[in-house]
Amino acid sequence: MSDLSDVIPQPRRTTSGAGGFFELGPATEVVAGDGTERTARWLRAEVGAATGLQLAPGTGPGDAVTLSLDGALGPEGYRLDVEPTGVRLAGGDPAGLFWGAQTLRQLLGPDAFRRAPLPGRRWRLPAIRIEDGPRFGWRGLMLDVARHFMPKEGVLRYLDLMAAHKLNVLHFHLTDDQGWRIEIKRHPRLTEVGSWRSRTKFGHRASPLWEDKPHGGHYTQDDIREIVAYAAERHITVVPEIDVPGHSQAAIAAYPELGNTDVVDTGALSVWDTWGVSPNVLAPTDHTLRFYEGVFEEVLELFPSEFIHIGGDECPKEQWRRSATAQARIEELALADEDELQSWFIQHFDTWLAERGRRLIGWDEILEGGLAKGAAVSSWRGYAGGIAAARAGHDVVMCPEQQVYLDHRQHAGEDEPVPIGFVRTLEDVYRFEPVPAELTSHEAEHVIGTQANVWTEVMENQQRVDYQTFPRLAAFAEVSWSTLPAPGERDFDAFERRMAAHYRRLDALGVAYRPPGGPLPWQRRPGVLGRPIDGPPPNK
Repeated sequence: MSDLSDVIPQPRRTTSGAGGFFELGPATEVVAGDGTERTARWLRAEVGAATGLQLAPGTGPGDAVTLSLDGALGPEGYRLDVEPTGVRLAGGDPAGLFWGAQTLRQLLGPDAFRRAPLPGRRWRLPAIRIEDGPRFGWRGLMLDVARHFMPKEGVLRYLDLMAAHKLNVLHFHLTDDQGWRIEIKRHPRLTEVGSWRSRTKFGHRASPLWEDKPHGGHYTQDDIREIVAYAAERHITVVPEIDVPGHSQAAIAAYPELGNTDVVDTGALSVWDTWGVSPNVLAPTDHTLRFYEGVFEEVLELFPSEFIHIGGDECPKEQWRRSATAQARIEELALADEDELQSWFIQHFDTWLAERGRRLIGWDEILEGGLAKGAAVSSWRGYAGGIAAARAGHDVVMCPEQQVYLDHRQHAGEDEPVPIGFVRTLEDVYRFEPVPAELTSHEAEHVIGTQANVWTEVMENQQRVDYQTFPRLAAFAEVSWSTLPAPGERDFDAFERRMAAHYRRLDALGVAYRPPGGPLPWQRRPGVLGRPIDGPPPNK
């Protein structure tokens, strides 16, 4: 049985019961009302495995966990009542019910996160009432599988970790200069050629070290269907990202005609083996548009999400400046410059997606040269892009790099593996505020949520991803779910006390997090060059 105050993210309202507890045992049933079947199935599969209890379907009312829906609780809200006679869990909708089940598992104690029961364990829930609901509708994790490929099983594992933290959007970064990770049947070379690179830079791009073996992999369309279905069972939306017009060297290596063939020998390009921003970008031609329309047609069949992410970031314009084809397109469209040419490219897919009932979202560079109509913005270069977009009436997901880029180092110590960027401690992430004070209340309504981004240039395997992501993702989850005081007034000491129990949950889940005392010997990367930035990050 867990302490009442150990729940992460922190619930909106917690009331201790009159005392006592409810004990789950061999006779405990799960009574599933209409619309609650998905959560009932999850309880039997996950909590049933950890406890060794059958949690059989039943009719109640005694010795039962009773599930129901109550629309008055609001979207994703829930109410959990534990009494010695039984448990009642109600959700404002199926998602809220599921988040309530996550809280129930936490209250059973860290061993409830195991895959099989420990001998002699008793499963008690403290008498309690919890009323809860999220601050934001978009509580995201961006996972970069393009730089270092994460096999399907690893993605499914991260969906479980997200669910345990009440995160509900997986932003799936599927394409980049260093790899193309999704099967497109009409363009097979995207994965035949574009999903593999011959070697990989080890460490920051200034590092002299290389891993001299091929790296790659991709997800088949059936893999994607499985990932999307697995996420949906956990009330997580998967938002795919297909990056255009920059970060596209892997695609150009597979199909050279997509590049600026009049200024560079695109046929000689390979999938990029180092980090940074490649100068090789897509040509602004009708052929390129038709090619990517074909890509997106298959993407839409696989992903039912409202939003489709098209990247739009870090697109160097030098090749366009030198390209007669690009300059002719600028003249033909009466555009002012190459920034407006990029906006034309983005606006084309904004319209194309809108005609198919979807919404475009892109990194804040899509603001350059004019904001695409109807587009939403992932604000990564600080808050400024998000502020501008919200003031213009566009929806925003706040993910400023200096606050919630989890590839940034967690400590200034020399033992930190491949130190990148600013120091962002667990406390720093806990004090992150997604809604800038400069916004009016009306403008702030356009901040639909926030996400933490995990870029994997220097994360070569699952253990490295775990180390950079956790425990900071737990702090981020509380920021995105709970209604907290202003950053300076947040009780980090109390959060740290709750983390004592949460570390044991992460242990049970097999997460290779950064320990509070610093990296373990096997988590270090001595001699591998990073790119640390000293001083506090700009808060703008």
